[in-house]
Amino acid sequence: MTLPIRNVAIIAHVDHGKTTLVDALLRQSGIFREGEDVPDCVMDSNAIERERGITILSKNTAVHYKDTLVNIVDTPGHADFGGEVERVLGMVDGCLLIVDANEGPMPQTRFVLKKALEKGLRPIVIVNKIDRPQADPHGAIDKVLDLFLELGADDDQCDFPYLFASGLSGYAKEQLEDEGVDMQPLFEAILRHVPPPVGDINKPLQLQVTTLDYSEYLGRIVIGRIHNGVIKAGQQAALVKENNEIVKAKITKLMGFEGLKRIELEEASAGNIVAVAGFGDANIGETITTPDDPQALPLIKVDEPTLQMTFSVNDSPFAGQEGQFVTSRQLRDRLMRELETNVALRVEETDSPDKFLVSGRGELHLGILIETMRREGYEFQVSQPQVIYREVNGQPCEPFEYLVLDVPEESVGGCIERLGQRKGEMQDMQVGGNGRTQLDFVIPARGLIGFRGEFMRLTRGEGIMNHSFLEYRHLSGDVELRRNGVLIAFEEGTATFYAMKNAEDRGVFFITPGVKVYKGMIVGEHNRSQDLDLNICKTKQLTNHRAASGDELVQLQAPVEMSLERALEYIGPDELVEVTPQSIRLRKLSKKLVKR
Repeated sequence: MTLPIRNVAIIAHVDHGKTTLVDALLRQSGIFREGEDVPDCVMDSNAIERERGITILSKNTAVHYKDTLVNIVDTPGHADFGGEVERVLGMVDGCLLIVDANEGPMPQTRFVLKKALEKGLRPIVIVNKIDRPQADPHGAIDKVLDLFLELGADDDQCDFPYLFASGLSGYAKEQLEDEGVDMQPLFEAILRHVPPPVGDINKPLQLQVTTLDYSEYLGRIVIGRIHNGVIKAGQQAALVKENNEIVKAKITKLMGFEGLKRIELEEASAGNIVAVAGFGDANIGETITTPDDPQALPLIKVDEPTLQMTFSVNDSPFAGQEGQFVTSRQLRDRLMRELETNVALRVEETDSPDKFLVSGRGELHLGILIETMRREGYEFQVSQPQVIYREVNGQPCEPFEYLVLDVPEESVGGCIERLGQRKGEMQDMQVGGNGRTQLDFVIPARGLIGFRGEFMRLTRGEGIMNHSFLEYRHLSGDVELRRNGVLIAFEEGTATFYAMKNAEDRGVFFITPGVKVYKGMIVGEHNRSQDLDLNICKTKQLTNHRAASGDELVQLQAPVEMSLERALEYIGPDELVEVTPQSIRLRKLSKKLVKR
């Protein structure tokens, strides 16, 4: 006899507490031994996820509550990883929508909720972080209802169940005045409001691939939900490819989920989420079915990318010194391999064999790919991100973003002015009682390129900025993207304290003395609008009148640290970011320097 099943996804805006809530559910279910050392955000297993404190890849876990198997899918909260959300919503029959009790619905809440409603799911709303100061749980519920109505939810979806919770403290409750004890009310709500999976075990097998994994022993592992039929370890099966080609293979291993582990299964039936080995060339959206009567499920539709940049072989004077993989073939193979698991990514070959056009959902989406590749030992260079234009009903259109800013009151005027110059239209303005103001804008995606650094300066580092893709609209005209010129190294060598101190009044530097530079490398930002080339390798001529210790008390201004994201936002159309496992450098596209 098979256990009753509930398949549920956890969706929310970034940093509203999804992964922490999953931690609490896992602890409540008793999958950890008493005294076992369990890290926070246990589902964020990827190194970059742990460093940044965000979920990038969707992940599966399963827990037993009473006599029911609850499959839980943790999804990313950032709209740049919306492809992860879109593909896993087809695996589940319900979802938990988590909203911060203080912030209420944010741009990504709108994005993930819209996808869930389109799938016909009826969300259970969880108002999280109710134990924080300035939390307004009932206000958050009202805002969520407004969002449901705005997104066109039906009457049944608008009559959503809701709970109040604190993932960090490990409790959920139905009424605010109730005492918070544990997560049992949430488990009960899942059993009550999430329907059991539909599917006929007597029909031929149909399993849709939604996630890909890899094992050194088993090769490619596909994860998906069984929509119909029964699957058994060792049986013969067929894979219906995207082009309707049929590939036959044997199921070498069948696994289910229990807590954070995968357990071997002999068989599984409709409604279960399982991992299957044996199909080495399966891709996301394809269907595993019976070889006698192969029936494919509809392919998973994912929103198209909105941003693109060129990845090319590094051709700087320092090329090949720090990377392990530096050739165009290695770069191409790695990008093609990424396509197998990253459904929202597109890679196109160009006229040049050394350049590839890579399209994604946003700067963060592409930035994570670049960061992952450099950690793997790849060395390459990338161009400025550009938005992707499309024709809609014969009219040229561009992507627009929904932008929410949370800023100190004294920064409101500056932010509105700058976004106006970037063609942003203010939709709403809410003044909070804590000296902060929330501003809502609709703005062309190209108007946001390079804005984050400027926003941090305008708000003195105190502003919070969130945005997500809204829709394609007609072109909005020229966007004013103002930026100062750059300081460019005049020759190859090592930057010296003496030369940098003499040029300090020209602008701010991105490097420190002792850094190796080459001709055409960007070393700082000029305090004027034009570019300026500098000899920053010039050394001080020492004589018996000038002691070498004369500089000891003189200090340079602190340089501006150029992280990968900051560099991608900063560069102009005629500039590149050189990416190696050890360095992030900025350089001019052309090696010709500005005339003195």
